[in-house]
Amino acid sequence: MSAHGRWLGIASEKGMPVITATIVIPRRFNGPPRSGNGGYVCGRIAQYLSGPMRVRLRMPPPLEQELRVEASDDEARLFDGDRLVAEAQCVDFRIDLPAVPTFAQAQVASKAYVGFTRHLLPTCFVCGPQRAEGDGMRIFPGPTSSDAVLAAPWIPHESLADSSGRVMPEFLWAALDCAGAFAVMPPGDEMILLGELCARLDSDVGVGERCVIVAWPLAIEGRKRLAGTAIISASGAPVAQARATWIEIPAARGKDSSGIDGTP
Repeated sequence: MSAHGRWLGIASEKGMPVITATIVIPRRFNGPPRSGNGGYVCGRIAQYLSGPMRVRLRMPPPLEQELRVEASDDEARLFDGDRLVAEAQCVDFRIDLPAVPTFAQAQVASKAYVGFTRHLLPTCFVCGPQRAEGDGMRIFPGPTSSDAVLAAPWIPHESLADSSGRVMPEFLWAALDCAGAFAVMPPGDEMILLGELCARLDSDVGVGERCVIVAWPLAIEGRKRLAGTAIISASGAPVAQARATWIEIPAARGKDSSGIDGTP
């Protein structure tokens, strides 16, 4: 079994070939304390497809247990036993990006990260301030001079890379996740969690590269809050971009949730 999963074989469903495999979400990659970070989990499923795609989370992805992947050419599903955890589908996707701050400007913005003083999930792998350097991704987006645009500096750690020193795709998906939440965060202690992430990865980045993460609000639709995010390389080129749908969660459920059906 590899670090990414175990192949179980190829089956057939309605005349379509289906790849069946198992994966495990390591405890390191949590969002809420007992379930996987939504962006990271989306990235794990996305590896079974190609091109831009939409991943919808249906329940909190459990940690440290085997989950089954079923995938065809244009869709993939993740199961915990008979329960659907998430589903991915290939789509056409592109989003207009705002003006992107420099790395130095992102460093300044990050100092005003609201998560330093108010964070409902402080041990989140991506945005948790309680995660140590080299353990968490420590992406801390703060406000910029551009209206409603947040930015964070990100220098990928070597633990996120493959053998060639390039950051693995699931961590690019993870980097596209949490910053968007802070762009559309409701006031008070109400929690929002990732319901859907639609993303495209156009290139990659290397360990130690000085990247900028940008996030901006798109819309509010009832309990749904939509945000855009992007990863910008050291050369200023867009590496990846996404549109996230965040769902407002009642306070009593928040800390036990990680991804939910986006139905209001």
